[in-house]
Amino acid sequence: MTSPHAETPFVLDAIDRRILAALQENGRITNVELARKAGISAPPCLRRVRALEDAGVIRGYHAETDPHSLGFEITFFVIVGLDSQKDVVLAAFEKLVAEWEEVRECHMIRGGGDFLLRLVARDTAHENQLTQRLTGSPTVSRVQTLQTIRTSQNLAGVPLET
Repeated sequence: MTSPHAETPFVLDAIDRRILAALQENGRITNVELARKAGISAPPCLRRVRALEDAGVIRGYHAETDPHSLGFEITFFVIVGLDSQKDVVLAAFEKLVAEWEEVRECHMIRGGGDFLLRLVARDTAHENQLTQRLTGSPTVSRVQTLQTIRTSQNLAGVPLET
């Protein structure tokens, strides 16, 4: 695995992979429990975690919240087409949607559109308002919304062979 922050590739061994797998499963695990799962003692485990953080392999720790409990009843995806693929236009669109708190993910994509967004909305009226904001945005030529009915899998991280 190559870290975007390192000049040389960050090589993961089996212990690093066990550490990452355990942290992806439970980011609140204690260092002692993490060390036990990794098969090493606590001090070297903490040093490895810090090295993984410093290398940019571990980018952060987050609480997974329940949108419904917080008043967001709708999760939807939007495929956005822009009228130009010039870098300045792409960057301006990314800057625009980065300011919207409802936009939870923004991916530049290939094939079928320029961006894929994941948004949350309190209700249908809020979803419609967000869609209208998108369609009225400068340089947006096409918007296709896809409302989530049910999410059966939403895993953090990436597969890690241990």
